[in-house]
Amino acid sequence: MIYLLAAFLPPLGLLFNGQPLSAVFNLALLVVCLLLGLIFHPLLVIPSLHALIAVRMQREKRMHREVVEAIRQYGPPQGYRR
Repeated sequence: MIYLLAAFLPPLGLLFNGQPLSAVFNLALLVVCLLLGLIFHPLLVIPSLHALIAVRMQREKRMHREVVEAIRQYGPPQGYRR
């Protein structure tokens, strides 16, 4: 769901994902790309790509943090050798 929001309303998708600075940057990027996109149409896709990549990176970071916390709390998996 957050990916659809990030694709169609990039700044709003980033805000709902907890990335306010990225949302502000994406809003500025959106304005610039809308103005220049009148001449060069592929630029219209850049804000959506930025939002999708930023959402994915944030989710990867959260998943990594959860795994690290689980290892700290419960120890390494069985059979893990150092």
